[in-house]
Parts: sequence; structure tokens; C-alpha cells
Amino acid sequence: MAKYLLLKHYRGAPAPVNNVPMDQWTPQEVSAHIQYMNDFAGRLEKTGEFVDGQALAPEGTFVRYDGEGRPPVTDGPFAETKDLIAGWMVIDVDSYERAVELAGELSAAPGAGGEPIHEWLELRPFLSAHGTVTE
Repeated sequence: MAKYLLLKHYRGAPAPVNNVPMDQWTPQEVSAHIQYMNDFAGRLEKTGEFVDGQALAPEGTFVRYDGEGRPPVTDGPFAETKDLIAGWMVIDVDSYERAVELAGELSAAPGAGGEPIHEWLELRPFLSAHGTVTE
């Protein structure tokens, strides 16, 4: 089994087909999208392929170590930045092909008008402790 991270972006990825920002959706459209995500995760829990997932707020702060005895340096929040992560899901699947298949299915989550978003998801394999892709 290999673990993959599926990243949903607020922006920074190529524009999805149904490119209406979530803050312009109706409450029913937001609920339908979240329900789709929950149902997808629930189905993967049953097959043993779901590891974890979470939605993220658009606000965030970069933090950096600034030397012994000094407080961490912060920069942000960057709501105007090009690339914001909207959420993530970790899957554990038998193959890269299965990871692509699931990412494609997740891309069909409904958005504005109840139509699939066809959003781009970033698919990233986990590295092992030795710096190689997990298998």
C-alpha cells in the first residue's frame, strides 16, 4: 500500500470547470459539497483506503525558527497569496493508478448549481523515512 496526499486548493491550481468560489455558493450548495466529501471518505473507510482528511480555513501564518533563544518569526496571514490549501485527504491505496482514479472521483464534488466542480487536485506521494516514495 502507498499513501498519497490529495490537496484541495482555494486557488493556485488551474481553474476548475465550475469555477464559482465557495463563498458565492448557497448554503445548500455548500452542504451538498460537504456531504459529497463525507460520503466519499466514508466509502474509503469501508475499503480501508481512507487515512484522514480535513478542511482548512483560508487564513494562515508562516512560522520560522529564528535562532536559539529568539522567538519564532511569523509572517502572514496571506489571504491574498496565490496558493491556499482548502483541505486535504490522505489515502492508502495499492497503486498510483488507484490514487489517480480516486482523485478524479473527488474532483467531481458538486459546486455552484449542484454541478461537479471538476477541480484540479494535487496528488502527492508520501516519502519514506529513507527519502523514497512509499510503496
